[in-house]
Amino acid sequence: MRRSKLILGALLLVCGQVFADNIIDEVIWVVGDEAILRSEVEEERIRAQYEGHHIQGDPYCYIPEQLAIQKLFLHQAELDSVVVSESTVSHQVDMRMDYYISQIGSKEKMEEYFRKTSSEIREEMMTGVRNQMIIQQMQSKLTDHIKPTPAEIRRYYSTLPADSIPVIPAHVEVQVLSFEPIVPQAEIDRIKGQLREFTDRVTSGKADFSMLARLYSEDTESAKRGGELGFVGKGQLVNEFAEVAFNLNDPKRVSRIVQTEYGYHIIQLLEKKGDRINCRHILLRPRISATDKIRSLEKLDSIRAMIVDSAKLTFEQAVIMYSQDKNTVMNSGLMTNQSTGGTQFEFQDLPSDVAKQVYTMQAGDVSKPFIMMDPMKNKEVCAIVKVKSKTDVHKANLVDDFQVIKSMLEAQLSKEFIHNWILKKQKEVYVHIDDKWRGCEFVYPNWIHD
Repeated sequence: MRRSKLILGALLLVCGQVFADNIIDEVIWVVGDEAILRSEVEEERIRAQYEGHHIQGDPYCYIPEQLAIQKLFLHQAELDSVVVSESTVSHQVDMRMDYYISQIGSKEKMEEYFRKTSSEIREEMMTGVRNQMIIQQMQSKLTDHIKPTPAEIRRYYSTLPADSIPVIPAHVEVQVLSFEPIVPQAEIDRIKGQLREFTDRVTSGKADFSMLARLYSEDTESAKRGGELGFVGKGQLVNEFAEVAFNLNDPKRVSRIVQTEYGYHIIQLLEKKGDRINCRHILLRPRISATDKIRSLEKLDSIRAMIVDSAKLTFEQAVIMYSQDKNTVMNSGLMTNQSTGGTQFEFQDLPSDVAKQVYTMQAGDVSKPFIMMDPMKNKEVCAIVKVKSKTDVHKANLVDDFQVIKSMLEAQLSKEFIHNWILKKQKEVYVHIDDKWRGCEFVYPNWIHD
């Protein structure tokens, strides 16, 4: 479904380009020194239609105004010498290009859908991403001074109507102690033997690396692309993998076997481009027997017994001594919410195996040992969890949710400031609208003053 939606979107954009290619394009707005073209508006309308963004009112009024507002920010950013890192822009574009290619199937198919070369698509993306980042940075700069005092936050909360006070969902803080069951040497030898066989088949010309990756690699996403990862920097790969991959020079050769936290890999270089590479890999993971899992759960049960008898071992001490989760071990096992950067989770945001354990637990409880899927490594581990804190669903209040209320006030003040800034900027920047595009009810009424 997701791939078909992307292809539909690509076809819609192609149709928009065909439309633009078959009309006489025209300048419909001028903001400062920047022109807004009719074709730009048409492409934005088609993109909004594809992405499911509802446009209130006439799109031929709303879209040009939004483009004009963007140009006001870009104009101010130029005056203030606001710039963004080209390497960051390039990295974002590379990720988007890789996503398009992975969803459509290949670079050639992407070019066919968009009826442009990949370099043309990339250049357009570079401009769009760069402008988007500049606008965001400019808006942040304009509103950076908005820092309400505690007194202002309390006063704001006191004026909120009862039905405007947000309901805060139940949330928990969870500590985890996990480790992988011990893998027998015989299983490791089996995996390495299979990878050596793959290497021999590729080297002898009896098999293609990409075909073997599609058939056997347990990295399911890259396996769909013949094991191809797309262009990545060294920092995007785990150290053990990066050290080997970035030292490859011959695309005809296959790397030695590499062990990482994800399993065992062999790698084939495709292309180097500056400080980035594109390579293929095949990942195999050892199989863990039921007996090995039971032994690990029994070990965890003994550790839990010592924790529950708090005189012997605290959960935090046990994490340092036994946990193999490198993402939490230095933080007393406390899990981090990747969406917010904080440590509080709504239940639906927790890994499902963890959510099932903590749903009925209370603050301070330690679960019994269980098997969970490590979301970072995509492999099974044995774990126990402790609920550090738990808050039931409630209406926001100043004691428990001060930061939530502060964010609400900051958002409101920022919105008001930006609104007034645009009204002021309209008077300072030259704006001309073609007569045929003036009959609109604009959100900001002061565009026409000539």
